[in-house]
Amino acid sequence: MAVLKKKALAFSALIALAQPVAAQTESSETTMSEFEISANMTATSQYRFRGLMQSNNKPAIQGGFDISHSSGFYVGNWNSSISWLGDADPNVSAPVEMDFYAGYSAPLYGDWTIDTGVLQYYYPGDYPDGFTSPNTTELYLGIGYGPVSFTYSHALTNLFGWADSKNSQYYDLSGQFDTGVWGLMLDAHVGYQRVRNVTDGSYTDWSLGLSKTWDNGITASLAYVDTNAERQVYTNRDGRNMGRAAAVFSLSAAF
Repeated sequence: MAVLKKKALAFSALIALAQPVAAQTESSETTMSEFEISANMTATSQYRFRGLMQSNNKPAIQGGFDISHSSGFYVGNWNSSISWLGDADPNVSAPVEMDFYAGYSAPLYGDWTIDTGVLQYYYPGDYPDGFTSPNTTELYLGIGYGPVSFTYSHALTNLFGWADSKNSQYYDLSGQFDTGVWGLMLDAHVGYQRVRNVTDGSYTDWSLGLSKTWDNGITASLAYVDTNAERQVYTNRDGRNMGRAAAVFSLSAAF
């Protein structure tokens, strides 16, 4: 999704408070203009992550922000309402996912780009004794060429609450293509989640959809999402197959 960014006015304001007006040099203004802040909010019919339901087929609210530097370095945070942990264990209360990440993104050569960094998935809440923490840290490396990108993610910790699953991997091939009709984009994705030391835990997910972004930063998208995840492994206590096919509609705003 194209994201409209705005200058980091907060950084400039801090400089102004710290110095007399006469001390505002062209050099300091140039330095602060190298930073940009963008933010986003989304309402979605349900939250799917790597093809699996995270909100038990119910709507979710999401949002986050990014701070980037002209050098290519960035940090950010993204959050979503969830229910999947409580859906798996009634003794768990963890209604929010909070993601924190830092990385580097830059052009390589021609249409080639690179994006690499570290991402922390954090699930604050109350857990019973002996419950394997769902908090997960992943390193990622992405290579893009034009509208297509491939990203490899490697878990440095247990993966989303699976015991003894350190060093699990996720492979993501995605593309966004202009249909040439009314500004509609075709969004295609296929991924493979390898879960180490979990019998029948690995699976493939895929999605295909359409999206449109308006000049005011609003994006609407509709996607078909599906997986071949093993039902016996990925069924929650409500009896719902977390990897079953679904249509997901989202409305996002970027500023």
